[in-house]
Formats: sequence, structure tokens, C-alpha cells
Amino acid sequence: MRNEANADRIARGVAAVIALVVALLVGFPSVVSWVLLAVAVILGVTAAVGFCPLYRLFGISTCKVPNTGAASKQRVGAGR
Repeated sequence: MRNEANADRIARGVAAVIALVVALLVGFPSVVSWVLLAVAVILGVTAAVGFCPLYRLFGISTCKVPNTGAASKQRVGAGR
């Protein structure tokens, strides 16, 4: 189940690349580079799959969900 819109996924992907580049520039013996690498991996994975566990935890969704409820199905058959 997706809970990220395409714009959200693109922003996460760009942020992941930036965090990865900065981590490489800082150098890996430092703690900052490992934290940035972890952030880059998390953002990259959530961008790739379109699902953010924190969004789910807080009930947030930036993805538009089509109206597929029972009410919309009844309206389709009502015109016949």
C-alpha cells in the first residue's frame, strides 16, 4: 500500500542522493558520515517502494487514493 505521492517520492530520492554525496565527502571514519549514510538508505528505500512507516504511524498520506468505496459502485449501477 502506497502512502507517498510521486512528488514526495522524488523529493526523498533527491534528498537521499544529496545525503549520500555529503556522506562520501565527509569521509567514513566519522559518525556524521554513517548517520548520513543511514538517512540516505532509509530515504532511498521509502522513495523506491512508495511507503513510509512513519506516515502510517501518524495517519498521513500524500498519495491520492481513487474513490473505490461501495457508494461509488452503487452510483454506477443506479443509472440503468
